[in-house]
Amino acid sequence: MKNALLASLAVLAVSTPPAAIAQSVFDLPIGDPARRESTLTPALDVIVATADGAELTPAQIAERLEGVRLLLIGESHTSMDFHRVQERVVRALQDSGRRVLIGLEMFPVTEQASLDRWNDGSWDEDEFVMNSEWYRHWGYNWLYYRDIFRTARAGNSPMYAVNAPRANVSAVRRKGFDGLTEEERTGIPPHVDTDSADHFTLFKAYFDDEEEDESTHTAGMTDEQWQAMFAAQCTWDGAMAWNAVHNLEADPDPNSIMVVMVGSGHVAYGLGIARQAAAYFDGDAATLIPVPMEDEDGEPIATVRGSYADFIWGVPGEIAPLYPSLGASLTETAEGLTVLFADPESLAGEAGITSGDRILTFDGWEVGDRLTFKRLMADLRWGDTARLTIGRGQETFEIAIPLRRQYE
Repeated sequence: MKNALLASLAVLAVSTPPAAIAQSVFDLPIGDPARRESTLTPALDVIVATADGAELTPAQIAERLEGVRLLLIGESHTSMDFHRVQERVVRALQDSGRRVLIGLEMFPVTEQASLDRWNDGSWDEDEFVMNSEWYRHWGYNWLYYRDIFRTARAGNSPMYAVNAPRANVSAVRRKGFDGLTEEERTGIPPHVDTDSADHFTLFKAYFDDEEEDESTHTAGMTDEQWQAMFAAQCTWDGAMAWNAVHNLEADPDPNSIMVVMVGSGHVAYGLGIARQAAAYFDGDAATLIPVPMEDEDGEPIATVRGSYADFIWGVPGEIAPLYPSLGASLTETAEGLTVLFADPESLAGEAGITSGDRILTFDGWEVGDRLTFKRLMADLRWGDTARLTIGRGQETFEIAIPLRRQYE
């Protein structure tokens, strides 16, 4: 599934590594100079403070976070164990008496009204998923995040949209900061730091395996193209930092803590959101990232650099997401819902779906946009069959894709 992820990333920038990624990403000599030369061995269901190696319980990590105002928790979007870590940390902070604010990557700031309706109890779960157009803004199964939302509401923890509109971040990649219109600057801070050799090293590390294959879309990219994509990544990080800090500083409780839930690529080594926020936020910040116990080849994650995060939490490796995915990146064009890229090793790729194909129907329902497709996909489970009508050029044909987890 990695190639499908990377294809979507190259359209914009790096969102998150998958639940199982190469050992090398965890073991880069970058980030905090005081910790970059030290390594730790992750342990399943153990929280480790990388500064001193202390092993902590969830209650103890809440004690360690006393005084911290900004906490970034990395995630792999389709790993339920990552989301369980996020929910558990929120509960621990609530139980400790902290006022917890939650910043969400999946919604741009222009959609805060939907989260306000969740925060004040106006919408139940079904109303929120439908009316907020969850599957248009995010696309990942709501059930990955439901417990987090429930815990937030039960603990009176307001949730905030902290992302910039995706089109605005893409505009940075296409034409640079100086070329942005006033509308395209919505959600983007007045300054974004794009000058970090360490961050660029990390950014490219997520693509290293893909670059070995000359047929992939990043092969042969020029330095200028890499820098444009990196600028979009920094903008993405900067926007979430700016909007999270803005909502934190607007909160009347001086002891409140903003917990930002975001792809691990935005958190790793403190080079993404944390680095951008440091330019204007003088409060204490911390990072926590779950670490899967196995890499993408099923090999144990042997070591993690001390600079990878302030806290790591060992979670099981995964053979597949809890909820099925076809492994295709989709875009809406004048011709309809079009396949941008299908990982050859994914369910879609093995079924013969390829770039440029149009998805006309899904289980008999007409689909012309990603929202409809994602909502229909979210209703299926492993063992079901997805039945698609595909348009390719002037031809149409039917494909039945059994949803079966793939073992190496």
